[in-house]
Amino acid sequence: MPEGHTIHRLALDYRRLTGPLRVSSPQGKFSDAAQLVDGASLTRTEAHGKHLFLGFRDGDWVHIHLGLFGKVGFGDAPAPPAADTVRLRLADAASYVDLRGPTTCALITDAEKDAIHARLGPDPLRADADPDTAYRKISRSRTTVAALLMDQKVIAGVGNVYRAEVLFRHGIDPYRAGRDLGRAEWDAVWADLVALMRDGVRDNRIDTVRPEHSPEAMGRPPRVDDHGGEVYVYRRAGLPCHVCGTHVATAGLAARNLFWCPRCQNR
Repeated sequence: MPEGHTIHRLALDYRRLTGPLRVSSPQGKFSDAAQLVDGASLTRTEAHGKHLFLGFRDGDWVHIHLGLFGKVGFGDAPAPPAADTVRLRLADAASYVDLRGPTTCALITDAEKDAIHARLGPDPLRADADPDTAYRKISRSRTTVAALLMDQKVIAGVGNVYRAEVLFRHGIDPYRAGRDLGRAEWDAVWADLVALMRDGVRDNRIDTVRPEHSPEAMGRPPRVDDHGGEVYVYRRAGLPCHVCGTHVATAGLAARNLFWCPRCQNR
């Protein structure tokens, strides 16, 4: 599932569409809603966590959640005939965007959009994010920090990669209870998430290693992975830690794979 930086990047990329748009649903599952906004202009785009909102007119929003299988593809005009797997196509005179396989693609109102925001935690990439809101929940919880970071009601947009990497960067045992995380530690984690995720939006990839641990600095080959980017522990189970050489550990937690260094993140 894409992490929050990808959705914020998509919100920026969708803004390249200008003027009245041709809106269609070749797959047919969004046809009625597509007809309602066909011919309208895209006036604003917004992301909150893993939720993308495309604004048309006043109070019309297309709400998209990619889920595990959703994909967005951009192309230049003229747009080719759309495959019947395309849930939503937006096209202007210069380009088109196809959406395939999302968990959610729905036309919603302002009130429905507000309800989605209300159930999400603060997003490190949003200007209105309040880290105090997240810490109040974390500091009262016996749940592990690793699980809390993945709870979209606590923090929106953090996925498995950022979760593993930010805990490593701050030497935090992923199994530590949220209530045992100090305020200064949380402030450092939040600031790091803001910086790392902003870099992710800019570069369209996740890089979390500090300069002294880059392939060039360490004389090691670059990471080869379909997720891209240089990381400390994510999907590096059994490989030596870039900092201490201990083998990176992995375990299941809340139906996701957790990665950490047993030495650098010792309790």
